[in-house]
Amino acid sequence: MVTDPTCDTVSDIMLSVKDRHAAMHADIRQRICLLDFPPGTQLSETALAEEFGTSRTPVRRVLARLEEEGLVQSVHGVGTLVTDADITELEQEYRLRVELTALTGRLNPVMPGTAFMQRLQHLIDRASYMIPKGTPRSFTQLDMEVFQTLLELTDNDPLRQILERLYYKTKRLWLVRAIAAELDLHAEFRIFRHELEAIQIALLSGDLDAVAQIQRAHISMSLNRLLRQND
Repeated sequence: MVTDPTCDTVSDIMLSVKDRHAAMHADIRQRICLLDFPPGTQLSETALAEEFGTSRTPVRRVLARLEEEGLVQSVHGVGTLVTDADITELEQEYRLRVELTALTGRLNPVMPGTAFMQRLQHLIDRASYMIPKGTPRSFTQLDMEVFQTLLELTDNDPLRQILERLYYKTKRLWLVRAIAAELDLHAEFRIFRHELEAIQIALLSGDLDAVAQIQRAHISMSLNRLLRQND
């Protein structure tokens, strides 16, 4: 059987373009969640295209995807603006995230291997270091890494996609409050480390459902702390 070598080339090019778009999306999304692009910021297609070394078309597609995810909105006559992060508007999404997290231990759960456990230990070590020295920004960065790591514990793609969307849509709520000094950072950091240690113990015992329930409980408690601060 004769194969066409150009097929692999075209496939590689398409994959490369897709990967570049995914990287651009992840980069802009992270900046929004870290408040590098705070609520109300106008995102320029031209400026972003120049920064990423691309045309405005892929930037426009990425911004459209971010709008679908609720992180930006297109305003006629104004442009693309970063959306607000308000607990009263996002409470329902946060509560949905709480409930769906519990499903990760039951829908296509994935038992982690040695490499995963080593990564988790590294994250726990970083969380321990953060208790006396962490900042709201460094905590948020670590939390993003933890979220993406723990998402690997389920192989249910629809669930993963929904959880990822909800996570990034609600993540700014914590950082906004932390920067405003409305949260006890040391307490938040200690709670986070204890969560990771509890997850590690549950994984060592092979109980993925317990891992999911631990995550659910901590997300729920985080929501309740934010709501109390809002009263």
